[in-house]
Amino acid sequence: MANTFTSYANKDVGTSAATVVTVGAGTQTTVVGMSVANTSASPITASAYFTRSAVDYYLIKAATVPVGSSLVLVGGDQKVVLVPSDELKVVTSAAASADVVTSVLNIT
Repeated sequence: MANTFTSYANKDVGTSAATVVTVGAGTQTTVVGMSVANTSASPITASAYFTRSAVDYYLIKAATVPVGSSLVLVGGDQKVVLVPSDELKVVTSAAASADVVTSVLNIT
């Protein structure tokens, strides 16, 4: 089994859900860090969830992210394990209002 750390960066996430991680076949992915930074001039809300077998499971829903701030969804002792075909998504309350950085460990 190979272990590979990688990161994903999504710019200008907004009102349409952005898929930040898609887990490939034969891979187990552990999310070790995830931050949503408000890049707009107003407070926003952000939701993060993963889709498994056409069902959405929220990590956080409609959390406020103040101007000039970020929301750390995963980090420290918090980890999230995703299985093949899972998709991790983020959506915000305003168009092009957030940058999302996600760090993962892929096990193949």
